[in-house]
Amino acid sequence: MPCRTCFITGTDTGAGKTWATLALMQAVREAGHRVAGMKPLASGASLKDGRLVNDDAEQILALCSQAYNYDHINPYPLERPVSPGFAARQAGVVISLERLVRAARRLQKEADFLFIEGVGGWRVPWGDGVQARDLVRALKIPVILVVGLRLGCINHALLTAEALAFDDVPMLGWLASRVDPAYQDSEATLDLLAAALGAPGLGVLPHLAALDPQRLAVNINVQEMTYPVQWLAQSPDAGSG
Repeated sequence: MPCRTCFITGTDTGAGKTWATLALMQAVREAGHRVAGMKPLASGASLKDGRLVNDDAEQILALCSQAYNYDHINPYPLERPVSPGFAARQAGVVISLERLVRAARRLQKEADFLFIEGVGGWRVPWGDGVQARDLVRALKIPVILVVGLRLGCINHALLTAEALAFDDVPMLGWLASRVDPAYQDSEATLDLLAAALGAPGLGVLPHLAALDPQRLAVNINVQEMTYPVQWLAQSPDAGSG
């Protein structure tokens, strides 16, 4: 069975991409599948045992079905918690698309599902001319859009959907995350987005005081995660996505 691979993007920084990624990983694990996760770039890393690591990437690593080296999950940990292009340039790090593709292919060989979490929004530069769309196109995979429910999210969601269509990147579905518990128009927003986005709604993640992947996973509709054959990642050994 080819690895079902998907890229997780968000309407903005803080939209809930990491929690969504962990919820998706937990949900498919509970459904009996082998799962891996990846965070290609991570801004905001700190030294641990002599190397830079990122908290989000460590959480993703912990939910993988098998043990991996940290750099398999997060090839580029960047120290400063700023836009990744800025963080990479200031650290003297050159972002290689080929290295990212190799890392993803390695994970695809040993998983039924691979969820790749982006950084920031869809258009954020990663550095050295690389953007999220380059990795998605190289792997030939669809995108899940995470919408952080808060003021301004409708505009951000619709603009991101337009950008995905412009880039000829398919949207597998979208997830909403209640990042702002004070946002009063959540239900109306969900209805509007369901009508406007043209992709399946995969769930609505609750606002929690602390991360709990199991509580998040029960809100994921795994049955809606259907992968048409042209979106299925082919064998990495075959050289196609």
